[in-house]
Amino acid sequence: MPRVSRRTLLRSLGATALAAAATRIPVAVAAESLRAVYHLTPPAGWLSDPQRPIHAGGDYHLYYLHSDQNNAPGWWQHATTTDSVAFTDRGTAIPLGPDFPVWTGSGVVDATNTAGFGAGAVVVLATQPTGGDRYDQEQYLYYSTDNGYTFTAYGPPVIDNPDHNDWFRDPKIHWDAARGEWVAVIGRQQAIWFYTSPDLVHWTHTSVFGYSSPNIGGMECPDLFEMTADDGTRHWVLGASTQGDYSGQPDTYAYWTGTWNGTTWVSDNRDPQWLDWGWDWYAAVTWPNAAAPDTRRYALAWMNNWQYAARTVPTDLSDGYNGQMSVVRELSLARQPEGWYTLLSQPVPALHDHVSRTLPLADVTTSDSVVLSYQGTAYDLELDVSWQQLNNVGVSVGRSQDGTRHTNIGVYQGSVYVDRGPSDRADFSFGNHQQSNAPIDPAARSVHLRILVDRQSVEVFVNAGHTVLSHQVYFQPGDTGVSVYADGGSATFSNIVVREMS
Repeated sequence: MPRVSRRTLLRSLGATALAAAATRIPVAVAAESLRAVYHLTPPAGWLSDPQRPIHAGGDYHLYYLHSDQNNAPGWWQHATTTDSVAFTDRGTAIPLGPDFPVWTGSGVVDATNTAGFGAGAVVVLATQPTGGDRYDQEQYLYYSTDNGYTFTAYGPPVIDNPDHNDWFRDPKIHWDAARGEWVAVIGRQQAIWFYTSPDLVHWTHTSVFGYSSPNIGGMECPDLFEMTADDGTRHWVLGASTQGDYSGQPDTYAYWTGTWNGTTWVSDNRDPQWLDWGWDWYAAVTWPNAAAPDTRRYALAWMNNWQYAARTVPTDLSDGYNGQMSVVRELSLARQPEGWYTLLSQPVPALHDHVSRTLPLADVTTSDSVVLSYQGTAYDLELDVSWQQLNNVGVSVGRSQDGTRHTNIGVYQGSVYVDRGPSDRADFSFGNHQQSNAPIDPAARSVHLRILVDRQSVEVFVNAGHTVLSHQVYFQPGDTGVSVYADGGSATFSNIVVREMS
């Protein structure tokens, strides 16, 4: 049986019942703020799925699902950025309709006026549950002639639900330059459906890509794009956010490299790769870097997990909101020695422009635990770790003064891990989602770590960025220390740099 998340349960209700069933966000009380310093958060209320940004009028325009109550019917909130770090809230772009909310989709800039709304119009396809019934998920069109600030509804759905199945959603549009047409991918239960169109209005179903074993659940927020790899070869990439924990895989963004021939998708490998191994990098979107669209893309995800997303969280009480986005990453496609291709992730270079202070720290060699001479709540920590023989080695962030609370990032028996369990609070626990693991060469005797810490999150980039682990962590006031540790042998921590973020 597919997992029925609270999101699905609420979507099975009508709009009125949906609003009643949703968790109302409490009014903020006097408490120390947990609002992220350098991650996008909503002004207030609920934030969830990001919609792939478009580049128009010199800005990147990001939209995301937003509502006044946790997991309630909502609208597309609008934010703009010039550097993919600092975002400016622009209010509502596509409002909550009188009959049904707007769910996830994507927009494109129709540069050559294929749809007839004008050259340069922003055209959006978005899922909406017709009549509030989750079994009638259909794809509706909106268009904007003012660079994506306001939108006009086109009318009836442009892609009908073929079988009234409740998993037919999240269209992602891409311009297929080789064939001069639009191609869209739509998420289904354990499958992605492909459609093509000459004009964004009239769509033809062409094929299905299915993946059911091992079970990674439904394909939400699918993605399709092309990239040039570091060896100069051109590749297509197909991705989707999935529920990989069914089979011991991540609950994040799975992707395949392969070929799109205008009708069907052919993967290079049967099984997917993963763009993140943590618990909280879902509903991800990617979009081209306007300065290098062939070789660089950006990526962003909702830092949450449907296992606990709709619960009341500490920021509901301290700041009156629930949800944040990850930092924007820059993606590149690299050929591996074995001959396959993988996406590498690094935080966008512009993050360095928001550093308020840089602190190099002395090297440390230890076979125990050493507290570093730094405390903070929003920073970028980078270091090298090397060893010869030991059992466990790593870094603790968000360390309390007495050392009882902390989040650990380390290497143990062929895995790199993040364990946020010791940071659990009396008022909020991640339960059996405390630790995540990703494979690492068991013969490795060194690792480069870049750890982004904010007031409510930790994101870990390993080595060249083939492996990333992203997590929410609700640090308690005063949990600001950093320490390093080694068990069963000695390790050296070198080239330690802390960059405080503003």
